[in-house]
Amino acid sequence: MGKKITQHISLTLLDIHELDEKEIELVNKAKNAMNSAYAPYSNFKVGAAILLENEEILTANNQENASFPVGICAERLLLGYAHANFPKLKPLKIAIIAQKKGSDKFATVSPCGLCRQTINEYELKFKTDIQILMYTPNDQILKADNISQLLPFKFNDLNS
Repeated sequence: MGKKITQHISLTLLDIHELDEKEIELVNKAKNAMNSAYAPYSNFKVGAAILLENEEILTANNQENASFPVGICAERLLLGYAHANFPKLKPLKIAIIAQKKGSDKFATVSPCGLCRQTINEYELKFKTDIQILMYTPNDQILKADNISQLLPFKFNDLNS
């Protein structure tokens, strides 16, 4: 009989006012970035903001292309930009927000599988957790302490 392998996974649901000042700034900058997203095909705009260890906040948004799947998610664009321009600075937190065109409500969104694996790569590279803040339609935040909360049984988990 085989051995069962389990992981405990949980997210924290917070009201926006429970965030600290820097986290609120991070969410607001992600929201502003979302408004500039180029999403003419899906009409689903995503913005992301990242807090680096020097307290600088960078932003990005999704960029679509008619030659699917050439587009890129906000999170991967942001992480790539951050590392290309600040290769020695650890990313500490990332905020993500999304909205469907024509809707007055935000959408609950979490990073896709490619983005989750990319976040994992940067956690491994910098040997530090990256908190993930995901905005919900009712001004609440789903907070993951690290990528393991969204990506259980990663490649590196199974090789240890």
